[in-house]
Amino acid sequence: MAKNNFTIGSKEKGNLSTDQEYAVIVGLIQQNQTAEEVEEYLDELEFLALTAGAKVRARFTQKMSNPNRRTFVGSGKAEEIAEYVEKYEDITMVIFDDDLTGKQTGILEEMMKVKIVDRTTLILDIFASRAQTAQAQTQVELAQMQYLLPRLRGLWTHLERQKGGIGMRGPGEKEIETDRRIVRDVISKLKKRLEKIDKQSQIRRKGRGDQIRVALVGYTNVGKSTLMTILSKSEVFAENKLFATLDTTVRKVVFDRMPFLLSDTVGFIRKLPTHLVESFKSTLDEVRESDILVHVVDLAHPQFEDHIDTVNRTLADIDTGDKPTILVFNKMDLYRKRNFDELLDEQTKEDLMKELQTAVSKRMDSDTIFISAKTGENMAEFKKLLEAKVKDQYQVRYPYLAKRW
Repeated sequence: MAKNNFTIGSKEKGNLSTDQEYAVIVGLIQQNQTAEEVEEYLDELEFLALTAGAKVRARFTQKMSNPNRRTFVGSGKAEEIAEYVEKYEDITMVIFDDDLTGKQTGILEEMMKVKIVDRTTLILDIFASRAQTAQAQTQVELAQMQYLLPRLRGLWTHLERQKGGIGMRGPGEKEIETDRRIVRDVISKLKKRLEKIDKQSQIRRKGRGDQIRVALVGYTNVGKSTLMTILSKSEVFAENKLFATLDTTVRKVVFDRMPFLLSDTVGFIRKLPTHLVESFKSTLDEVRESDILVHVVDLAHPQFEDHIDTVNRTLADIDTGDKPTILVFNKMDLYRKRNFDELLDEQTKEDLMKELQTAVSKRMDSDTIFISAKTGENMAEFKKLLEAKVKDQYQVRYPYLAKRW
């Protein structure tokens, strides 16, 4: 299939060619939402844009009970955004924090004369750029096609004909119907390809023998890959961007002669596209089939409790919410840097951290521990806790093996 319009890279606007894309982002303050919540969502959207390769010039918000059916925001706000985009020629896209319909996208593109991107399109673009294995690439492409199908418009020209034109078009059939049939055909082929890959993955998982499996889960960019590198003593790609890890990585770890399998999985995020959750269910099998979950949390993030709720909801969606879990609050060093005055003495800082840990732990149902993977703080205590959990699971699942340790 020809290149689709998900790709965010070098763009042209009029006669202007640029290697760096600039964007404005737009959020709607709807019922039961506060301006502060929406600003937090837009902070995350800006981080997503940066991960995709675009810098944000400005952000626009509007308070409305429901999105406008034609322009999502009010017509006056849409004109205001269009005027701003026209003023700055290097702006090549407008990114909305919610999903748009095909009709809304078409109207907004005509009004603003730049590419219109919604949150799901942006996330899919990031996934597409980071997919390395055949499985991940197939999963992303399937999610893209499923997202495109209801949004096809008659003027689409990027869809390449997969078969000859003769015999494809029925009497009086519109081009949009042909395009839909092409996309449905691609979806069917991708699902069959994914089923084949899934079977191969299942065989590999079965071949790992009688070993306890531990899965690292958490919101995106909380430090799971860094933790994976430390525990497994092997290099795992880590980067300060969203979705740095897309393909599941599995490593064998040995604590005091006791082996277990540790997997690093794709990070979760608010408003994670339904199509991605569906397409990546095979990858999330590593989480489903694990014996223990290590839920990593970015303690330094001001909305870390919301992140915990998001991850827990996603785990419940894939029926893994009842597994033994360790809540690992990471980035203690960054929390101190962001929240403690430099003039405070060390004893006061330590007392404040203990108060925070006690308060947070009381609100959680799982075992909790506070660490800094970057500096190594409390890593020894975390390893002891994880080792005890793994031993407990061996006693339950493979008692004949547990006698060895």
